[in-house]
Amino acid sequence: MTIPFSRQLLLSFSIASLFWSCDDSQTKKLPIIGERDVQESIVEGETVVDTIYHQIPPFEFLNQDSVVISDKNFNDKIYIANFFFTHCPSICPTMQRNLLSVYNKFQNDDRVSFLSHSIDFKYDSPSVLKSYAEKLGVTDTRWQFVTGSKKDIYGISEKYLVYSKEDSTAPGGYDHQGFLVLIDKQKRIRGAYDGTVQEQVQQLIVDLDILLNEK
Repeated sequence: MTIPFSRQLLLSFSIASLFWSCDDSQTKKLPIIGERDVQESIVEGETVVDTIYHQIPPFEFLNQDSVVISDKNFNDKIYIANFFFTHCPSICPTMQRNLLSVYNKFQNDDRVSFLSHSIDFKYDSPSVLKSYAEKLGVTDTRWQFVTGSKKDIYGISEKYLVYSKEDSTAPGGYDHQGFLVLIDKQKRIRGAYDGTVQEQVQQLIVDLDILLNEK
């Protein structure tokens, strides 16, 4: 059984959303989720305080076309990331169909990309991911499906604050959370949504519009 949503992410999102929900609709900004660090420096004799926010670190993975992609492919992009595996018998089909609806909604907006990480490092080869993407209805490179080593995939899932684990007792042999994680152009987490719940997917669409219009 999947463990509860990351306490750190849930707490950060809940606190930030409290202030966001009270904001004027014309000036809404999404919360920035994750740990943050306050750093002080002296500039020309003045103390300058900077807030350093949690960011997705650099990465490299192999995509469905057997091409290495990295975090640089998402520079100056807003993107939605998630974790799945192609033969998942539980939450993945619903999660991926719902994410497809978001992909189709923003099909003409090159500012928005999608990144699905397979947590099945044994079976989900690029060719398997390619076939899966085609059957799902993905028609362009805005949505990348990637594979990597167990260490790299599970390591990056922690950076997205999403739980994933190889587990022989779980359906399909893997346990993971079905969150769709909204990332801004600075590689910061701005929202997380249960991809199996239609209402939360609709909220993702609303929040994505807000983020696209954020100054």
